[in-house]
Amino acid sequence: MSDAEHRKQTPDGAAELLVRCLENEGVEVVFGVPGEENIRFTNALARSEKIRYVLTRHEQAASFMAEMHGRLTGSAGVMSATLGPGAINLMLGVADAMTNSTPVVAITAQVGKERNYKESHQFVDLVSMFAPVTKWSAEVPATRAIPEMVRRAFKTAESERPGAVYLAVPEDVDEATDGSDLRPLRRNVVQPEAPSPKQIKRAGELLREARRPVILAGHGAARGGAEESLAAFVTALDVSTATTFHGKGVLPDDHPCATGTFGFMRRDYTNFGFEEADVVIAVGYELQEFDPSRINPDGDKKIIHIHRVPAEVDDSYSVDVGIIGDISASLDALVTELDGLRWTIDDEDTKATRVLLAKELEQGAADERYPLAPQRVIADTRAALGRDDIVLVDTGALKMWMARLYPTYAPNTCLISNGLSTMGFSLPGALAVQLARPQTKVLAAVGDGSFLMHSQEIETAVRENIPLTVLIWEDNGYGLIKWKMDLEVGENSNTDFGNPDIVQYARSFGAKGYHIESAGDLLPTLREALADPGVSIINCPVDYAENMNLIEHLGHLDSTL
Repeated sequence: MSDAEHRKQTPDGAAELLVRCLENEGVEVVFGVPGEENIRFTNALARSEKIRYVLTRHEQAASFMAEMHGRLTGSAGVMSATLGPGAINLMLGVADAMTNSTPVVAITAQVGKERNYKESHQFVDLVSMFAPVTKWSAEVPATRAIPEMVRRAFKTAESERPGAVYLAVPEDVDEATDGSDLRPLRRNVVQPEAPSPKQIKRAGELLREARRPVILAGHGAARGGAEESLAAFVTALDVSTATTFHGKGVLPDDHPCATGTFGFMRRDYTNFGFEEADVVIAVGYELQEFDPSRINPDGDKKIIHIHRVPAEVDDSYSVDVGIIGDISASLDALVTELDGLRWTIDDEDTKATRVLLAKELEQGAADERYPLAPQRVIADTRAALGRDDIVLVDTGALKMWMARLYPTYAPNTCLISNGLSTMGFSLPGALAVQLARPQTKVLAAVGDGSFLMHSQEIETAVRENIPLTVLIWEDNGYGLIKWKMDLEVGENSNTDFGNPDIVQYARSFGAKGYHIESAGDLLPTLREALADPGVSIINCPVDYAENMNLIEHLGHLDSTL
């Protein structure tokens, strides 16, 4: 029997309606684990000709996949799970997406309405549980509500600032057969507004009085596709520009005005320009990316906030001029308003930052020690990937090294969780990124502390024929916590663990496994793995003695360098 014939013989009920609504929203893939209470929805997805269902080995992994798919595409990533424990397992990725301003829609089963008012098997109040980590959390009361609720879910998730939405579908709704007369609602997208001419004029007046402005570009600029307008703005005004972890690449790191990534520590190179700045032009910056006291500790800097949404309130981020609207249009209008104004500062801070970062990477590329220095791993990772290839950087010591030192040339090509800073997202997330960008090389960079949290998804990649390359930074411990403890209390405890034989572990899934045995092994191994259409796991021992060396080095730097 063909799929079309099978569909005709299947009652056109609530589950089929829900799938039609997802198709209408342009959903191409759903990540999840099915359960008893949503089998009709799962079955309807299997019959869809437009949506691919990716069965994962853990619901939390499915949530990270949906998040990374949403981050790359700008359209809400979709995850699915059963009720109770399955739904709860989704929550970490939902919260991560919410704090990382990423659009996702989570859909889970729930007990039927005949028993949701009392103590009952597998029943917890999921709507209330998801409410604090979503923009909207609701239960579908009946089949007739599905078109409106799905449309609202996607509109809410994708509108600025984007985030997470949760829908619970009771078992009796999943089973309902009364959906044949209902249709999805027409999709509409909230378009950004034009910036206020009055605010553009006010910002221009403030900037004409500025002595040393700096630009901080954040996630909103990357999300809004503002890279071309930002480059034109920066070039026209000749202003030093730093990015947040989430904003990496929105201004290419080889641009003459680029000073790198802000957010590591107070005395890092990139901070130099902010210490002397009198005006901070914050382009798409969001407070959850890092504490604004890091750029304005005394609260004495003038702040121009350029974003599609107003700024959050913070003592160190008191906005003098807020330009709310399309970020690209705002930057273009501000260039016109300033009419050729340029800051002719001999900015030694910008030059010093670029020289120091380049010197670190150059020295790292020539470092032959084993286990490998973090700088060597970064240099070889950069050499193995093209300008538009994508690396997902997991949370841990490697995140701090990659965020500050990995040269990035396009937005969303170095993906980091810096809202919730979740461990374990990069391996499953890489599968979703590869599906969203099938012609792009994708690398998951993960510490050994995070690797085993979701290494079961190696099987998903093999089964689903999704190319996957994982680079494990191995130090047999929770390196970032060890670094922090050594720095603040002078010793560390309860941070060390053992690892399996990664090569044999990878092979047990049907993947290829590699173990780096010298510094010279890494780059050719990376190139071989990234060229392979299959699944490759690379284990690379790393020497984190460099952590404390870096802190000591930065602690002795002077901002006049």
